[in-house]
Amino acid sequence: MSDVYELVITVDLRDEITEPEVAELRWHLRIGPRPERQSIVTGFPFVVVDDSGYPVVVDEPHPLLAESGAASRVGGVLCSALAGRADLPRKGWSLTSRQEIHPDEFDIVGELLSWLAVRAHSTHLIADQAAVRIGCIRFHEALTPDVLKVENGQVDWPT
Repeated sequence: MSDVYELVITVDLRDEITEPEVAELRWHLRIGPRPERQSIVTGFPFVVVDDSGYPVVVDEPHPLLAESGAASRVGGVLCSALAGRADLPRKGWSLTSRQEIHPDEFDIVGELLSWLAVRAHSTHLIADQAAVRIGCIRFHEALTPDVLKVENGQVDWPT
């Protein structure tokens, strides 16, 4: 049995994002080169086995929303896009990404989604404005997705 989820991010971002942050977002979507420094997600811990057979944590930076092409478990196509918006009142950026994600990736992808939520346009706020709708998530065998929200800096991942 597979623990793969369909993750769909659809968010409009305010125009307060700096050029280095836009460059990093482009890298995370694999539509731009890797910047010298990352400020959105700064650590990419990955456990490997060293020459002595012991587990060691190494830092392996990699784009988090970068898969493209045919999805292996959820059907359809995996893709990502980032577009500038000049229209008011949503001036800024629009980001869309459809990915397959395993629960082992929830924490690190959650860092990126929490960063996006802080910069999301007010149209993504949920009722009392304590949470931000960032997209949706669906277990690969489920028929319907659930709203994916960020509240108090934490992503409400499925349990």
